[in-house]
Amino acid sequence: MCEQSEEINIPAAIEAILFASGASVETSRIAQALDITEEEAARHIAALAEDYNNAQRGITIIRLKNSYQMVARKEYAPQIRTVMDLRRNTPLSQAALEVLAVVAYNQPVTKAFVEQVRGVDCSGVIGSLTAKDLIEEKGRLELPGRPLLYGTTENFLRCFNISSLEELPPLPESEDEPQAEPKQDEAD
Repeated sequence: MCEQSEEINIPAAIEAILFASGASVETSRIAQALDITEEEAARHIAALAEDYNNAQRGITIIRLKNSYQMVARKEYAPQIRTVMDLRRNTPLSQAALEVLAVVAYNQPVTKAFVEQVRGVDCSGVIGSLTAKDLIEEKGRLELPGRPLLYGTTENFLRCFNISSLEELPPLPESEDEPQAEPKQDEAD
């Protein structure tokens, strides 16, 4: 650890950590680096994020579970793609969205579970979602054959602009529930 000879500007230090990281950084790591509590770190990060939003800058700070990341504002994506010569990602297919929903709402899940829910082979779709870093391997199930378990990634949260899985919308009511029978016409 390097010695600090004078008082450190905590918001500036947080800004430097998030910028230099390029990826999300857990609040606990920021707090540890600055020798402050996690609550203090979270408070400073929230204030810094608000400053960025109020100043209408090209970058912002987002929360992903219990970590934070400095990112470009999505409204400047076309200009960023032009400069970096990036092609727009192709939209997800209906099958990919279905698999992603099954994983997001039921994780961790096996490929067999996803296939049982959808009724079709999902190997290609799971491979594609893994390559896009929307899902990842989360371990193995303690059953014969030790099948892989899948779950969503931080990139999933980032792409869907949510901070945690708790922000996912509720699932619709099941269609399997009994419904009232239609009334018959009494005109005999």
